[in-house]
Amino acid sequence: MRNIVNGLLVRDGAVLLARRAPHRAAHADRWSFPGGHVEPGETLEAALIRELGEEIGVTPTRYAPAGTIADPDIDDPATYHMFIVSDWQGEPELRGDEHTALRWCGLQEAAALHDLALEAYRPLLSLCS
Repeated sequence: MRNIVNGLLVRDGAVLLARRAPHRAAHADRWSFPGGHVEPGETLEAALIRELGEEIGVTPTRYAPAGTIADPDIDDPATYHMFIVSDWQGEPELRGDEHTALRWCGLQEAAALHDLALEAYRPLLSLCS
């Protein structure tokens, strides 16, 4: 079972979405949240800080767990550990090739997107207000 952390960066009633690159094996070319795999021996919080630094160049300074999402992929199941990030150092920018775009999106607009990576993201967005 894979463990993955995701950060829902929230600012001024909007959430930061990241467009997964077309070459990604899972949820290619769909809107998601920055984050990634928890490494062996790493805490969820340490993984969140590392992954957000690697993917979008920010260091979260205030965050809280927002629940988990089970992805029951038969070949490679995963648990997504979601965090609402309300404060960070740095300004989000694309780093690496895992995403092709970043977008600030109003919470209702984000919940209505037809191409979110996971349907289970929609109810989490209500926790961001």
